[in-house]
Amino acid sequence: MKLKELVHEHFHNLSKSQKKVATYVLDHPRNVAVSSAQEIGAMIGVSETTVIRFCYSLGLSGYSELQKTTREQLLFQESSLHTYQQSKLELEQAPNFYEQVMEQDCRTIQETIKQINETDYETAIDQLSKAQTVYILGLRSSHAAASWLSYSLGLVRHDVRLIRTEAEDVIRTLSTMNDQSVLVAISFHRYLKETIRIAELARDQQAYVIAITDSLLAPIQAHSDVLFPIYSPNKSTLDATTSLFSFMNALVAGVSVKEKEHFEKRQQTYQSLNSDFLFVEGAEKQ
Repeated sequence: MKLKELVHEHFHNLSKSQKKVATYVLDHPRNVAVSSAQEIGAMIGVSETTVIRFCYSLGLSGYSELQKTTREQLLFQESSLHTYQQSKLELEQAPNFYEQVMEQDCRTIQETIKQINETDYETAIDQLSKAQTVYILGLRSSHAAASWLSYSLGLVRHDVRLIRTEAEDVIRTLSTMNDQSVLVAISFHRYLKETIRIAELARDQQAYVIAITDSLLAPIQAHSDVLFPIYSPNKSTLDATTSLFSFMNALVAGVSVKEKEHFEKRQQTYQSLNSDFLFVEGAEKQ
């Protein structure tokens, strides 16, 4: 089993200090590869014993095995884009290339399903349903997903706002948040500091933060009330796209069912508007 998967499997059973070690190991493999357990503990602010106990918690024989595994699995791994391309080149000679790629996508969705906690999902749906205002945040590679979620969620409930850092005063937006607000923050590797900082400030405003990311150990976890890990075979948003959109669709579906009456009223109002000027004659209205 890969070290990242091993850490994820045992993460919930780790102590608070051991979770700090876990995060550091995955974020700074080069330091782990060349530093002693005592030095790593000093860097993190925990004892050497905590670092060693972390190793035992993963089922490793000790720190030496952690270093060896880190060198093999993390330090020398290839770039995410290269890994993405390589995974597709392996399918190049197979018949029905598109089918093979789509089947890979199906597998990532299945793996994501296994990682989603149902209680967390129900809590998120409840928060999204009762919130006065829902804010959606996703920058750079996560922007398209954030835009889709903002539009789709806005069809089933009122007052959903997409945060556009390039076109608005973010501090002013944050000042409008309170304990009746929900922020959905989408953050994938490489994790943008701006997304994490906005999530942190939103929580300072008492907003409820829902994080959608690629790892239980992603930096945004420290500033979220609930976190949903989206499975990806490598650190590439490209490979996570299918499962990400599938999960976001599950969020929208959950809210539409939770707020069935409000949703139906919104649909009636929407359909009653004269929108003929928007569509070509004969086209089905959306």
